[in-house]
Amino acid sequence: MTVVLVTGGSRGIGAAAAVALAADGWDVGIGYRSRKDEAAKVAKAVEDQGRRAVAVQGDVTEPEDIERLFTEVTEALGPLKAVINNAGIVSPSGRVDEYDAERLDTVFRTNAISAFLVAGAAVRRMSTKYGADGGVIVNVSSRAAVLGSAGEYVDYAASKAAVDALTIGLANEVAKEGIRVLGVRPGLIETDIHEPGRLDRLGTTPPLGRPGKPEEVAELIAFLASSRSSYMTGTTIDVSGGR
Repeated sequence: MTVVLVTGGSRGIGAAAAVALAADGWDVGIGYRSRKDEAAKVAKAVEDQGRRAVAVQGDVTEPEDIERLFTEVTEALGPLKAVINNAGIVSPSGRVDEYDAERLDTVFRTNAISAFLVAGAAVRRMSTKYGADGGVIVNVSSRAAVLGSAGEYVDYAASKAAVDALTIGLANEVAKEGIRVLGVRPGLIETDIHEPGRLDRLGTTPPLGRPGKPEEVAELIAFLASSRSSYMTGTTIDVSGGR
């Protein structure tokens, strides 16, 4: 039985990853915060490929919701073998000198703290230390973690840099416990996380001359979650059109 949980699975990269993983033979748990109808559509797309799916509402900034999310997915589908740590947000564009504590708390709690909490929950359910058989964690970062997103989302970039550090550190912690930890850094991808007009303004700036599609990131996520990447851990791969 091959079961994966995708957080932030109702839209964008998370939704595309759920479908790509189903095509690769996974049963898929879809975590979502508020988009029930969209999550149901993703679950149907998984089932249309002959795989099982369950959509579970939960806010990954809340530890109790994370535990419930993992519990409901495993009760419905079986023991987890992979977790796609994908949930994230951005705030409106602005300079660092315009940020306030509330904005920073929201961004870091959603993008960084929740990533640590989800990863910890995954380890407790997949590590041989806890009596399980191992698995894979794929953390979804951003190319912003390297570029810094000056004048737009430096807080978002910094929160994703924390995710990159999580990938390296956790990979070394659990490598001998049957868990591999990997990351992807999407660049400019056609999702609704962007403010209106941003992709029109920046989409042709990568060397490949276009923004990416969620499915192009999803295919890499499916590869990393599979045994095809069995000698990889602690690595984060850019999917950014060369920028």
